[in-house]
Amino acid sequence: MNAQPLWTSEEVASATGGTNSRDWQASGLSINTRTIEPGELFIALQGPVFDGHDFVADALAKGASAALVHRRPENLQEDAPLCLVDDTLGALWRLGAAAHDRSSAKFIAVTGSVGKTGTKEALRNCLAPQAATFASAKSLNNHWGVPLSLARMSRESVYGVFELGMNHPGEIRELVRLVKPDVAIITTIAAAHLEFFESLEAIADAKAEIFESLKADGTAILNADNALFDHLVAKAQAAGVKNIVSFGQSETADSRLLKVAPSGSGSDVTALIGGKEYAYQVGQPGEHWVMNTLAALTAVHASGADVHSAAQALSSLPALAGRGERHSINGPKGSFLLIDDAYNANPASVQAAISVLAHSAPESGGRRIAVLGDMLELGKNASKLHADLVQPLVDAGVDLVLTCGRHMQSLHKNLPIRMQGEHVEDSNALAPLATNAAAKGDVVLVKGSLGSRMAVVIEALKALNASQSDSKNKRSGGQDAL
Repeated sequence: MNAQPLWTSEEVASATGGTNSRDWQASGLSINTRTIEPGELFIALQGPVFDGHDFVADALAKGASAALVHRRPENLQEDAPLCLVDDTLGALWRLGAAAHDRSSAKFIAVTGSVGKTGTKEALRNCLAPQAATFASAKSLNNHWGVPLSLARMSRESVYGVFELGMNHPGEIRELVRLVKPDVAIITTIAAAHLEFFESLEAIADAKAEIFESLKADGTAILNADNALFDHLVAKAQAAGVKNIVSFGQSETADSRLLKVAPSGSGSDVTALIGGKEYAYQVGQPGEHWVMNTLAALTAVHASGADVHSAAQALSSLPALAGRGERHSINGPKGSFLLIDDAYNANPASVQAAISVLAHSAPESGGRRIAVLGDMLELGKNASKLHADLVQPLVDAGVDLVLTCGRHMQSLHKNLPIRMQGEHVEDSNALAPLATNAAAKGDVVLVKGSLGSRMAVVIEALKALNASQSDSKNKRSGGQDAL
């Protein structure tokens, strides 16, 4: 029996107001010809740099079932399967809305200054063993990522988990109108995107837009340990939210962390959720992951799923690329541990990463090394917020700090001399310094905002593995040992 398609041509035309050149059906959606799979509908989005219409022929050649377009590209066969709409981004939003409307799933929306993706992935891990669960991929949390994620959700899904991001007021308001969640989580409020906001309270107000389209009987989940908890409670109440549940270490939290201890590559946790005590393991290191799971289990309880089963699933929580993923690297100076936390950064997430580094013991003779790039979008206080990282690095027992970027210079010049490595302009200049520094037994943390391009450093460190393998092959004449 053939599986039901994700979308038929008739459904897409009805949802978007488009016109099909012929019938087709799609097993998925794609906006990128580099990753498109046969059978997927290609959506030709037009952006500031690339126009998807220029890649329609390539998408169809790679097996796309059809293309959603707002103009007919040149060099297509006359019978090419197309759905012509007025605007592809607008059509994508309408398709996302149609996916929501046809679904009977419980919808969970996650936002916050840090921890969005981690909490979303914890929920995926918790709920998938219990019932069909869809969660947005990677960090698809913006004006095209959210509708794309919704439109990708299977009609059979029982749970849908969506991450909502923003860096300006009003953005979450638009996104949450699409998701219309049953459960809304704000992980925490911290200094992020301060370039676009006057204060932390203004950030909280923007995050609180998530309450505006929460379902009438929905639940808001808030961090009781955050200084703006009461502010967010007031915003939720003003939006008409009746069910407000808190999580954290505070004695007043509804979901409360009772005990936590490092264990292997994760943590052993005891927590109170929904009035019952649960003991479970978190498969990733760091207190921030513990708090992510506390928020996730609170949402599991609010959604009516089984909390015990969900908690037990957290022991297999996978590492996320660029968010603490660990790699054992065999470099020319010996093997060392690389912690890849290079996807993004703000003061709260950098301090969380430093805490993980503090709990990661080097092997005999090894050091703790922090390789840091600028935290961006922090506004007029950027230099101070970078300099404020000195004490956490000292407290963590970090031996060497290598930095790049205009703002990280403030950290560099305030470090104790014994910790002060080199400071350079950008990640391209930093990469060879990091590869030269990493030695046997070291633990190397790489962290920085996406715009700091710290992935360059990660790739350079990973390449040490390949260079060592090549060197061994040359010494052995390219023959495998028997």
